[in-house]
Amino acid sequence: MDKPVIDILGIDLALVGACETRIVNAWPAPTTLVVDQWVVRFANGYSGRANSASSLREGGDMDEATLAFVEDLYRQASLPPRIRFTPLVAESARRRFAERGYRIETASFGMVAELDPGLHLTDPGIVATAQADAAWIDGVCSHQIGAKRNRDHLSAIVTGVRLPAAFATLMHEGRPAAYAMSVAERGMAEIGAVIVDGNLRGKGLGKRLMLGLMGWAAAQGCAQAYLQVDQSNGLAFEMYRRLGFRTIYAYETRILDT
Repeated sequence: MDKPVIDILGIDLALVGACETRIVNAWPAPTTLVVDQWVVRFANGYSGRANSASSLREGGDMDEATLAFVEDLYRQASLPPRIRFTPLVAESARRRFAERGYRIETASFGMVAELDPGLHLTDPGIVATAQADAAWIDGVCSHQIGAKRNRDHLSAIVTGVRLPAAFATLMHEGRPAAYAMSVAERGMAEIGAVIVDGNLRGKGLGKRLMLGLMGWAAAQGCAQAYLQVDQSNGLAFEMYRRLGFRTIYAYETRILDT
């Protein structure tokens, strides 16, 4: 008998899997390995999801030998081992990772919105390119902190996108004010890297940019848009919720310090 699509917590595992597999292509790590049912990604430390191991199928597990192998791969790359605890990870694996010392680094929500096929919104303030150019990369990095200010590492990710994409910049009073990107694949589009100039928040710029990219996704024939948001970012979460995004799942990125 086939496994149920909905798990005991009411999570649509098929939809989770659809998002998780597309994330790999929408935010491509420069080096990606497949180890059994896990995708193991390396991106010079830029972003947790591009430098972590994720299960691509329900019931993802690792035995001790495989886990040690994956951990060694990260150490060879001078990166701490990371595991994404999504609903696709088996409970036995969660316990094993936690007992091994993996601690919570970040916690996020996966959200999905249905797109109106007639929603082809245009905003004259949005400039979008099919490839990430130097101005977009520099603009995103200028509003980041720490490792995410490294333009070469961001460039290595976004220039690897091989799917229809929009790298968007929203202009406000003649200058760049917000950035985001969207990647379309098989009827779904991820929206990510959403950044608004901290000095211009509260002006509705994030909403305008999101609506523009949702319109772009609908024009690509996508029926759904999806995104991931840090659980501590209440303002962004509320904006996405008001735009029609609903929470599909929660997950943790866990890191091993030793």
